[in-house]
Amino acid sequence: MTALPRSEPRNSGLMQNLAGIALVVMLAALGIAYLVDEAGRSDGRKAPSLDDGEALAQTVGGRELTIPKNWFRFGEQMQSGFVSQVDLSVELPLGRVDVTLLPRSRAKSSSELLDSVYVHQFAKGTEMGVPGLIGQKLEGNGYAGEAIWYDALAPKPFVAKCIDAIEADAPDKCVRTVHLASGLAAIYSFDETLLPAWRDFDAEMGQWLERIGAN
Repeated sequence: MTALPRSEPRNSGLMQNLAGIALVVMLAALGIAYLVDEAGRSDGRKAPSLDDGEALAQTVGGRELTIPKNWFRFGEQMQSGFVSQVDLSVELPLGRVDVTLLPRSRAKSSSELLDSVYVHQFAKGTEMGVPGLIGQKLEGNGYAGEAIWYDALAPKPFVAKCIDAIEADAPDKCVRTVHLASGLAAIYSFDETLLPAWRDFDAEMGQWLERIGAN
């Protein structure tokens, strides 16, 4: 269960707001990257598949990955060697997920942020719409239009942060960050329409990560 808020040092509110602003910037950047990638896919590459071959080796955070070329989100990243992060796109049964792999030290997991940041910014009341998950809007500077969806019963809960779509007819965008046993962190970006399948999300993603040696 998520702990209730406790009193914190004077600068805690500032740090929380900075963390929230950083996440908003990241979501906006992911949205722009999505549009750029959609344009880039006009180069004729087919949708990624677990059966894809023609892979290349990249090392991130001391972990060597063998990645099919068709999984790369951006064509210019298809180079072997040492990299600071890896940006990929995969296809789950319900839709596309963009994945950024980077050293664990560079990203806090969403479950950590739930207790250290998000819980202190929850507005009153809960959101409905995703069976098994609790939805709560965030309030305060830098959190407008954002909501957290989480499993309140798990010791290491599923947690996703979602932000209202810019376009009226577009689905909201969500971000979930997890720490992998490999020592890497995975940042997932996906449409909110995938949330009803949250129980299978990590297992489905695990197949793709295991395929390249990241899990």
